[in-house]
Parts: sequence; C-alpha cells; structure tokens
Amino acid sequence: MKFKKSIIAVIAIISCLSTFAQITASDKKIVVPSARQVEWANQEIGVLIHFDMPVFKPEYEWRRDMGKHPDASVFNPSALDTDQWLKAAKSAGAKYAVLVAKHCSGFSLWPTKAHEYSVKNSPWKNGKGDLVADFIASCKKYGIKPGIYASTTANGYLRVDNPGKVLSGDPEDQKRYNKVVETQLTELWSQYGELFEIWFDGGVLPVEAGGADVMAMLKKYQPNAIAFQGPFNHPNNIRWVGNEEGVAPYPCWARTDAFTSASGVVEIKGLNGNPEGQYWCPGEADFPLRKNSSFQGGWFWKKGEDNQLFELDQLVKKYTQSVGRNSNMLLGIVIDDRGLVPDADVKRMKEFGEAISKHFGKALATVKRPIADDMNVFLLDLKQETPVSYVVFRENITTGEIIREYKLSGMTNGQWTKLAEGTCVGHKRIECVNGRYSQLKLEITKSAGPVNLLELSCF
Repeated sequence: MKFKKSIIAVIAIISCLSTFAQITASDKKIVVPSARQVEWANQEIGVLIHFDMPVFKPEYEWRRDMGKHPDASVFNPSALDTDQWLKAAKSAGAKYAVLVAKHCSGFSLWPTKAHEYSVKNSPWKNGKGDLVADFIASCKKYGIKPGIYASTTANGYLRVDNPGKVLSGDPEDQKRYNKVVETQLTELWSQYGELFEIWFDGGVLPVEAGGADVMAMLKKYQPNAIAFQGPFNHPNNIRWVGNEEGVAPYPCWARTDAFTSASGVVEIKGLNGNPEGQYWCPGEADFPLRKNSSFQGGWFWKKGEDNQLFELDQLVKKYTQSVGRNSNMLLGIVIDDRGLVPDADVKRMKEFGEAISKHFGKALATVKRPIADDMNVFLLDLKQETPVSYVVFRENITTGEIIREYKLSGMTNGQWTKLAEGTCVGHKRIECVNGRYSQLKLEITKSAGPVNLLELSCF
C-alpha cells in the first residue's frame, strides 16, 4: 500500500509548471511539455516495485505500530534477484521501473548513513548489500529507465506521518528529520546515476510549512527527472489520476491549473485537467497487478494470494483506460519473501505484454495526413469490410494539446455510422469500436489551432 492510501490531510495545493510559449496576437498561451515530459509519455508503461517489512511481518502496520517496527534482522530474502524483476517488467512491455527504496516503515533498501534502520544491519548479504545499486544495474542490463520512489512524508521508524511532520511536534525533532530527508535524498540522487522518474508519494511538504528544501536538491542532483507529485515549479512534474485502479478519468488533459494531493482510499472526481490550463502536468495511472482487495491494497506480497491477480482481459482494458486516455500506465508488482517476483505474477505480466503486442503491434491501416480537401478529416481505407477492435490516434504533443473535439465514424454496407465522439486526444487516444468496417473517418470538429496529428491507426 502506497502512502497515498493513508493520507489523512490534504497538502495545500501543489501546482505543476512547465515551459510554455505565448501567442501574443490572441493573448492566449500555448502550453507545451518539456522534452523529458515528451520522452516520458512515449514510454507509456512503467512498473512500481514494492518490497518492505510487511512482506516478512504481515501483521506489521506502520502507523499503528510506530515505535514498534520490526528489527532489521527480519529482512533476509534467500534468493533476491533484481535481474528477475526487470526481466519480468520487460516482458510486460514496461519501458521504465520505479523502485520503492523506502516505504512507510522507514526501512531503507540501501546502506544509508542517515540512520541504522537499513540493509546494512540486516543479514542479507551480511549487511554489505545495496538493493538500490542492484536494481539500477538490472535496469541498465535490460534497457529499462530507472526510477526511485523517495517519499518524504511518512517514516514509522522516525515517528513521522503525513505530511512529513514529526509526531512529537518538537521543532528540533523536525529539524533532525529534515536532515535525514536531505541526507537520504542526496544519497539516492547522487550515488546511482541519472534517474528517469522520482516518485513523491503524498507530495512534498514545502519549506514554508516546515519541510526540507527538496526543490533545491532536485535542481542540483536530478534536474531532468520526471517527478510524480513533485515540488512546485519543477519543470518535469506529473500528477496522480485520483485512484489506484489504473483508470484515468476522461477527459484527462495534460494541461492543468493545479492539483491537490489527497487520499487514495476514495476515488476523486474532477482530476480531468483543463485544456486551457497554464501548466503541462500529465497524469500517471498507478495500480497493483494484484487486486486492490488483497493484502495491503495489492501493493505487497502475502502468501496464498496468487489467485488475486487481475485477469488478462482486465489488464488490457486498464491499458485502454490509461494509455488510451492520455496518461501513462504504472503497474505495481510485488516481491515475495524469497526476493523474487512470484511465478504467477511473472506469467501474468508476460501474458499482458504479449496481449498488448498482439492487439496493438501491427496496424490494419495507418494514415498520418488529412484528406486533400479538408485538413481536419482523416480517412482509413480498409478496402473491404474488416473486423476492427481498436482505433488509435495521437497528437504531436510537442506543439501542445490542440484538438478540442472529434468524431469517429465507420462505414459498413456503404453507410457511415458514428462510432464515438470525444474531446481530449493528447499523446494517445484509444477508442474501442468492435465491428466490421471498410473505412474509418476521424473528423476534428473543434481545435485551438492547426491540427498536428501524428497518426491514425486501426487494429
């Protein structure tokens, strides 16, 4: 269970900022993504890896048991293999991976100098191990972009709860905790090379509210990293979609005015973004491979729950409702007490990767240019009536989100029938059509400027 699920207070308003250009003639802003945000959108699928004390002590609950945390000696996986983790992630089609280097217990998967509660005092590798280093090496081996979950808002070992404040309320204790945060983030961000994504579960406590100066460290050590719920004014921020079910709301504009960090227990409505918003801050749809009703919300392994995996068709549907709604899909995978992705999970991830390749690997037809007599109409000619399940279209987001409304039609027996209509397209829109068509037509009925469609394809 990630810290979003235990937030009990809203952390003010956290806005996302990105570069933008301005059209002076109309006095309207055209907001565009940073280069790293474009690169991030192109990856589409990532994984989020959880491995912490509940795997070894399932009865442990960090908030209830503050001050009674399991001893570091509990952490002793017998067959830990980060290569196996990343191989499984690659089979699922993941292009990036985020390791939860420290979850809410406070136990750290690298030999931190900030305190004693880490792998350096565990029997694993006789206290000489560094799981973060192993993870980074495996990412490089399998060509997957590495990321680190670096939440600063909760630490059971140090008696810290949302939004990153010590429970004692003592200003000196807060200073000491902030020093721990600074030490740990400096270690994670300076010792392991460039990170693709950094996950701030629960957001970042601002300096003016008593938090550490995370923004200054981010600028110094990882200025190019994508930051999930990152500090205000970071140019590569992304936002939460408001649930842990892998389903982005629709529409889900990458542009937004602001977003609020809130509880993951109750689905939040209205996190749709704003096509006229002043910031580029796209959504990331996270969910565990194991159902939310299972142990720790599906984020951590527990013996006897291999039957809690989502079915393959459910995973494919979540892909269409995340990547197909202009967000990225972040799949949570568990590590068992051996230190491995369970066999059942490995099998399901491979099946999912194969299914996505089967459904979206080779298009039945593709077009990149509008028909000659109308620059806002795109036509797919299948020559004869052909079974079609999905229609996929993409904007060139380097020039912003320009499309405001569209209509999709299909021809059967010489007659056009409206199949779908919508608003947001962005990086990718997937419409599920399930029929037989000889032609498919996409009409852009409203736009904020010249349409820059990268692709229209059917599968």
